[in-house]
Amino acid sequence: PLQVLTFPTAPYPDQRPGASGLRKKVYVFQSKKNYLHNFIQSIFSSIDLPDRQGATLVVGGDGRFFNRTAIGVLVQMAAANGIGRLIIGHHGMMSTPAVSCVIRKYKAIGGIILTASHNPGGPNGDFGIKFNTASGGPAREEVTSKIYQLSRTIEEFAICPGLRVDLKTLGKQAFDLENKFKPFTVEIVDPVESYANLLRNIFDFAALKELLSGENHINIRLDAMHGVLGLYVKRILCEELGCPANSAINCVPLEDFGGQPPDPNLMYATDLVDSMRDGQYDFGAAFDGDGDRSMILGKHGFFVTPSDSVAVVADNIFCIPYFQHTGVRGFARSMPTSTALDRVAKATKIELHETPTGWRFFGNLMDAGMLSLCGEESFATGGDHIREKDGLWAVLAWLSIIATRRQSVEDILKDHWLKYGRNYFTRYDYENVDIDAACDMMEDLEILISDKSFVKQRFAVEDKIYQVEKADNFEYTDPLDSTITRNQGLRIIFSDGSRIVYRLGGTGAEGATVRIYIDSHERKLLFEETQVMLAPLATIALKISQLHHRTGRNGPSLIT
Repeated sequence: PLQVLTFPTAPYPDQRPGASGLRKKVYVFQSKKNYLHNFIQSIFSSIDLPDRQGATLVVGGDGRFFNRTAIGVLVQMAAANGIGRLIIGHHGMMSTPAVSCVIRKYKAIGGIILTASHNPGGPNGDFGIKFNTASGGPAREEVTSKIYQLSRTIEEFAICPGLRVDLKTLGKQAFDLENKFKPFTVEIVDPVESYANLLRNIFDFAALKELLSGENHINIRLDAMHGVLGLYVKRILCEELGCPANSAINCVPLEDFGGQPPDPNLMYATDLVDSMRDGQYDFGAAFDGDGDRSMILGKHGFFVTPSDSVAVVADNIFCIPYFQHTGVRGFARSMPTSTALDRVAKATKIELHETPTGWRFFGNLMDAGMLSLCGEESFATGGDHIREKDGLWAVLAWLSIIATRRQSVEDILKDHWLKYGRNYFTRYDYENVDIDAACDMMEDLEILISDKSFVKQRFAVEDKIYQVEKADNFEYTDPLDSTITRNQGLRIIFSDGSRIVYRLGGTGAEGATVRIYIDSHERKLLFEETQVMLAPLATIALKISQLHHRTGRNGPSLIT
């Protein structure tokens, strides 16, 4: 039998997991003694011993650098901490949506996902560890807070250092441990099949196959950005639905994602954007590292904002057979996301929930049967089939709409704007800002907008005048348990419905990220460039915050 050992350790003060888990530079995990072990032990210690004894846990990752090393440690520590069975994706890889699916399918106690999502990979990049609970969704705040508290007081960790698992061979591996009556089992599974089966029960695969490979098929281009979703695109879109193999690019997962951040936006998904320009493809999509986000493009690179994307899916939701059977229980969006979805909800008389950023808030509503479709402006859309955002699900939803309506992406969106008006939306990211400067700026900004005199103030830019109707620091009361989540972003709402939102935080591995979101609704159908339409509001946003002066930045790192 293999020995189970306990080693002393010392705590680190910086292991507070966010909504997307713990993300740090790779060198932090490599160079700080027991940094990885401490956090993994804190996850296991957050689960009561009777609950984890003999339990099943799912493990997957996006294939980035340090994944396999981390899985080796994770397996040894799971065995020592009483977990009975691990289900691990082949080669340690499984997309975040698939992990959520497998947790739910096998009634696991939860899952550990080794990903930093759309952040850079490689030895100089980022690494992340995220814990999902038995619902399949990200751990709630009370769980992540417990993990953090444990990480600050940890004195020892348990490990089975002699245990070696083979990630390359499908099937079960059993290990006898000292003082354990039952063997510890590791099951290496096909990372695609369970998830593909779930999708077959949601979408009409026959109709999609006809659309993609039938007589009057459309031509599509899919870019997996060298993340884990390459495995799923090849199997589901190419092998099963008949897309030509050369329509899928960057589908081999790489530890450094080919040197680019696997971030599906117009700045980083350049291979897709360039290939869409000449009009040979009718539909394009790019996916992030762990497969939970996607960007949608039409012919000639026609860009669909994530806010518009979820609104279009909502308006055409019965093109998806799953919703014909289940009905629609509610829509939701994160607060910074544009109000395009609100207009669909109002017209269809379906309840809309506005939540803080973070998928766990949607998961609570789904668990209570109050939510069917949701989205965030950060290229994230999903349904209640799992408890995670789902990049491939969003693509198949769009293809289902195209198959039903037989219209182009651009025509579908223009019809939507004719019906509801158009929300112009943008986000400015100021990354790696000095954290003290960012906090001071946000504190002063909150004092400014909280003053009673700020409401009714007018701001004039060129020929436009905007009057403040409401300004606050967004807080959310959970409709299920009445818990209040505060300090979720500073909002300025103008009398015409336009909004400026400021948020501090983000999912980077170092420094602070300041984000400015700008949203404006136009009833008349205009075809102006987004940045031109929103320039007056952007000027106001920078003037009010004095962001460039306060942070020493002349411009954003990223505009989406």
